[in-house]
Amino acid sequence: MAVSIRLRRAGRKKAPMYRIVVADSRMPRDGKFIEVIGQYAPRTGEKAVTLNADRANYWLDNGAQPSDTVRSLLRKAGVLKARHEQRLASKLSAAAVPVSESSEAQ
Repeated sequence: MAVSIRLRRAGRKKAPMYRIVVADSRMPRDGKFIEVIGQYAPRTGEKAVTLNADRANYWLDNGAQPSDTVRSLLRKAGVLKARHEQRLASKLSAAAVPVSESSEAQ
């Protein structure tokens, strides 16, 4: 089952509001979904995105592919940057060689 993170339309006519959902990629846009992880209201300005970053990271870790728009929203919310920095820090700490005290004295 290919899982994607995408937008699901809600709201009234001419007043869109989208839910950020995790869904099977074979389901229709407003069809069955697995979990709601946030919402996006494009007409509200600065507070347009509310997102559960922990759940977004969980699904990204498990292989869910975000749509282009959701990827942009995750980037604006800072989720992707925090993920990148966390992965980079763990890679650098694993590659770092500890310096022994005997070599420091020389």
